[in-house]
Amino acid sequence: MSSQEQTIGQLERDLSQKLQALYRNRLGHRIGKVTCQMFEQKLAIVLEDSLTLPEQLIVEDGSTELADEVHGKIERLLQPEIRELIEEIFAVKVLDLLSDAKLDTGRTGMIAVLDKIPEVRNPDAIPKVKKKAVT
Repeated sequence: MSSQEQTIGQLERDLSQKLQALYRNRLGHRIGKVTCQMFEQKLAIVLEDSLTLPEQLIVEDGSTELADEVHGKIERLLQPEIRELIEEIFAVKVLDLLSDAKLDTGRTGMIAVLDKIPEVRNPDAIPKVKKKAVT
């Protein structure tokens, strides 16, 4: 099914499921809930429980700098695959993929800047910036 035949919600859910599978297959780690939300040409992604067991142990040891470095390296290694998933599912090019994690909450946030708004069955469901009235 092409992205034009799907709703934005279906694409967001598909990406959420594929991100969970990516973390499970590549890291052997089951992340918690994944939230994806389009905002104009930007896609916000929140991964719950994104820290692997070794990262959690490093944090518990008090070595937060090392844990941050390890998590950052893992995210950088996964970024090409995450970009590819987004581009495949949304049928658009990813211009930038920004990512950061909060070690104390175990959440990772990502923002993908897309080259255009994906073509979907319900484009009005994508929140857009309100245009200022011309005076």
